[in-house]
Amino acid sequence: MPADEQVHLAAESLRLLADPTRIKVLWALLQGESSVACLAELAGAAPAAVSQHLAKLRLAGLVTGRREGTFVYYSAADDHVRGLLSQALFHADHVDRNIAADRTGHTHRGVDPSRSI
Repeated sequence: MPADEQVHLAAESLRLLADPTRIKVLWALLQGESSVACLAELAGAAPAAVSQHLAKLRLAGLVTGRREGTFVYYSAADDHVRGLLSQALFHADHVDRNIAADRTGHTHRGVDPSRSI
């Protein structure tokens, strides 16, 4: 059984991923560093809302920020974020397609976590 603190931190990370705008923002950040304005456009959300989402994701250690003058450029914290998001989207693809979980090694369609996202 994992330690209570590890369980708490994992649950908090998953809770923060439970938002469509945050998933879009993280997906964009996995493509490379970006500003709030660019992320807002990509996610179809207001810059102020994206800024709030980024603040929460940063506190959870899922994104990092780099200041350049008056601008802050955000990026995904590490490859663990890529894995979390890939697996969540991979699972969603299976649920959407009503694909039974075959533990013998079926081929996956749709989101491929081994590809660059």
